[in-house]
Amino acid sequence: MRTATLDRATAETDITLALDIDGTGQADIDTGIGFLDHMLTTLARHAQFDLTLKASGDLHIDLHHTTEDVGIVLGQALATALADKRGITRFGYAVVPMDEALVEAAIDISGRGHLSFAVTFPRERVGEMDTELFEEFFRALAANARLTLHLREKAGTNTHHIAEACFKATARALRQAVEIDPQLQDQIPSTKGML
Repeated sequence: MRTATLDRATAETDITLALDIDGTGQADIDTGIGFLDHMLTTLARHAQFDLTLKASGDLHIDLHHTTEDVGIVLGQALATALADKRGITRFGYAVVPMDEALVEAAIDISGRGHLSFAVTFPRERVGEMDTELFEEFFRALAANARLTLHLREKAGTNTHHIAEACFKATARALRQAVEIDPQLQDQIPSTKGML
């Protein structure tokens, strides 16, 4: 079973997470940040991950620590659930429209954490969330899951739509990348023999 349960407590945040990457898209999310909850629920649904996540953080300061730490823990959970990555497809790609917005995501579960983020937001906030925090979330996710993630905004004028397209595209690309490839016959998808 490709699952992980993690707890992470720091002076800034306290996070508990359970992940099943072979789930049905069920989510129970409470970060204290409404828009982030909405995005993580969307990610779980479109990746077909079962995700339970409870976070409490120093939101009286700002939303940065909680957002980044949620990305860290989710990335760590993905890495744990994938273990040695035996049999996975490894690569995933999706282009997702959200009304006028269009975002492209490409993923390589390479063992090397890297984010390339070419997304701009017309407004500095969506809901209560600073839009600069989306890049922080995806950077923490990629670094801790040890995957390469390219996100490119192809079109968009509505901040909510652009952000949601980022999460949906990432989810769809992740769904492809973590799928078991029957042709690999339990092999690690690398000429190195490890990822």
